[in-house]
Amino acid sequence: MRAITIPKPGGPEALVWDEVPDPAPGEGDVLVEVAASAVNRADLLQRQGFYDPPPGASPYPGLECSGRIAALGPGTSGWSVGDEVCALLSGGGYAEKVVVPAGQLLPVPEGVGLVQAAALPEVACTVWSNVFMIAHLRPGETLLVHGGSSGIGTMAIQLAKAVGAKVAVTAGSRAKLDFCAELGADVLVNYREQDFVEEVRAATDGAGADVILDNMGAKYLDRNVQALAVNGRLAIIGMQGGVKGELNIGMLLGKRGAVTATSLRARPAGEKASIVAAVREHVWPLVSGGHVRPVVDRELPMSEAAAGHRVLEESGHMGKVLLTAP
Repeated sequence: MRAITIPKPGGPEALVWDEVPDPAPGEGDVLVEVAASAVNRADLLQRQGFYDPPPGASPYPGLECSGRIAALGPGTSGWSVGDEVCALLSGGGYAEKVVVPAGQLLPVPEGVGLVQAAALPEVACTVWSNVFMIAHLRPGETLLVHGGSSGIGTMAIQLAKAVGAKVAVTAGSRAKLDFCAELGADVLVNYREQDFVEEVRAATDGAGADVILDNMGAKYLDRNVQALAVNGRLAIIGMQGGVKGELNIGMLLGKRGAVTATSLRARPAGEKASIVAAVREHVWPLVSGGHVRPVVDRELPMSEAAAGHRVLEESGHMGKVLLTAP
């Protein structure tokens, strides 16, 4: 088969579409013939040499995919060859075939095309696990999403609105904010021109955000705590703004706030399976019912993965960038 390899870390040009050995499913695994994968920030870090796959994972980038089951490993049940699926991966999505633990598979939701289904697993699992399973967003509360027009952001907006929450977003352009509004965002903050702390307080009668989903890390840490409501929960899922910040413990104590930080890729298979099961139970009916949809900015051939990485680095996209297999 062919896959995107990284012979030497570097820029997008480091990605090479090459012949590699076919993978074989082990105990409890399935082999998926890939229809599409998606570009995530973690893939960019892996390409640069900063985010190695966990032990035992495929060396190729790609944290999600869609496709058809080509073979079942020993002891695998509940799935059949030919089933159309999408999957949460520890790596290997940028390839024509990938091995997936059966617990990380999801059926393609009704009403969603096979290729577009590749836009769902990583964002659905990330948002559901952080915003709902950990931060426990409830109807009537306010969620602040940084990077509202990103793949994660577009899913967070839709899921929060579906459960009856109010949504504030930050983005860097009018076009991106308008796009967020189309998805249901209530409070639109241009981070280049406005202070999100002030804007969120103004929109909540001074209370602040009950939950904040943050992809920036250190750069926003102090202001995120300022923007929290009493009993607020800050969920950090990225570090685009740095890895070391100063936390005002006094302010956090005064708000009885909580700060959590999680990653999805390195979690044990059992934890991933639990998250995937929760997504299938709670998110998939919303997708099949048309209340939540995959948001795709563009589709590119997988052999042109470098172009997809450049799109993310330039931050001009809205939603997911997909890579389609031959």
